[in-house]
Amino acid sequence: MPVSRDIMRMYRAPRRVTRALYAMGPREDRAIMWLMIGCFLVFLSRLPALQRMAVETGTDFQRDTVYAFFSLLFIAPLLFYAIAFILYGVTRLLRPAATVYGARLAVFWGWLAATPLALFYGLLVGFNGLDHPGTALVGALWLAALIWFWINGLIETSKKI
Repeated sequence: MPVSRDIMRMYRAPRRVTRALYAMGPREDRAIMWLMIGCFLVFLSRLPALQRMAVETGTDFQRDTVYAFFSLLFIAPLLFYAIAFILYGVTRLLRPAATVYGARLAVFWGWLAATPLALFYGLLVGFNGLDHPGTALVGALWLAALIWFWINGLIETSKKI
């Protein structure tokens, strides 16, 4: 099934999508691909905000773009591995059938699945700025969707088989 179709299905039935992805077996290459694509899409979502900041404050757009690229494609993946490990530990306490790969799948796939909202949020930050109520609402929706995907993914991947 194409990734874009799975992302759209994730907003309706997150557990069913996560269950299907987890049933494919542990594939680290696929998990890291989801993480890296998600980080790249979030980097793209930052570009309108970086351009707005450069126009308003006179900062260097190219320098800020390089910093955002480096932080989102080199530093953020390491943080997501740490988040997945911490969530694995918490999930393992509550559900002994939890696996490290299941936690990584839930975190990385949830991150990728939430990127449509991230792209919309980035566009709104570029057009309206951070202090607009619509921008704050979409940012809150993005965060809520991300947490919802993570929780449902962790529940689904830690079930006893």
